Amino acid sequence: MADALPPHVWFCVSAVFHYLGPAFAVLLFAQVGVLGMAWLRIATAALIFAPLTRPWRVFARADRGRRLLLLAFGICLAVMNCSFYLALDRLPISLVAAIEFVGTIAVALVGLRSWRNFAALAIAVAGTLLLIDVKWSSDPVGLFWAFLNGALFVGYIVIGHRVAQGGLGIAGLGAAMTVAFLIVLPVGFREALPAFSSPQLLAAAIGVGVCSSVIPYICDQLAMARLPRASFALMLSLLPLTATLIGVIVLRQVPGVTDCLGVALVITGVAMHKPAANT
Repeated sequence: MADALPPHVWFCVSAVFHYLGPAFAVLLFAQVGVLGMAWLRIATAALIFAPLTRPWRVFARADRGRRLLLLAFGICLAVMNCSFYLALDRLPISLVAAIEFVGTIAVALVGLRSWRNFAALAIAVAGTLLLIDVKWSSDPVGLFWAFLNGALFVGYIVIGHRVAQGGLGIAGLGAAMTVAFLIVLPVGFREALPAFSSPQLLAAAIGVGVCSSVIPYICDQLAMARLPRASFALMLSLLPLTATLIGVIVLRQVPGVTDCLGVALVITGVAMHKPAANT
């Protein structure tokens, strides 16, 4: 059934939820803390994936190489999610998004095979720079978490692509999420405790987990399984577009002329890109 839809459809669904989750999460920082929210997000995903993918069986059947791959994926997911929230707590989301996108450019460059693709990437990057408010910050701690998140986001693309195209797919994602949960278990549990005494807060946190780590990660795996890695990395330039659309629909933030030009350039760049057959 998943193969009946083009991989680009799965990517677009992921791109939408990529911003819905963090938007809700920031609203909960004051009540459960930054690391508490990261804990609740990963715990929710791990508990949803566990009965569906049975991660213990995935690890039992995997050879040594695949086990190491899943461990690396889980570690990447855990640290990436925590650093992302720690950065959002100190820096504007526009700056964090800009730093996050820089790493994906390098991944896309690896798979370039023609001047057409180079031009497509350049146009997409130009559009992204128009869309996001790229500015420096005097907060070195926040910048550290933002750059760490950006580096790990590249790891997520590279390792996640190997998991998707190595036959592990969503089962591998579930196993990796279990690893991520075990890593964050002692880190954010104390901050997450207030959620367990408030049904509304707990429901909101579960909603964030589903929007942030279940729906987009599943869609990413379905897209990665059929898209070359460089193509997937370039398509990530659509994220500012989805952020703009969510801003209009949910937050009533109408974009200006410069924003619309940026959206147009990003769409043009993605449309121009021609993926290599085996990248």
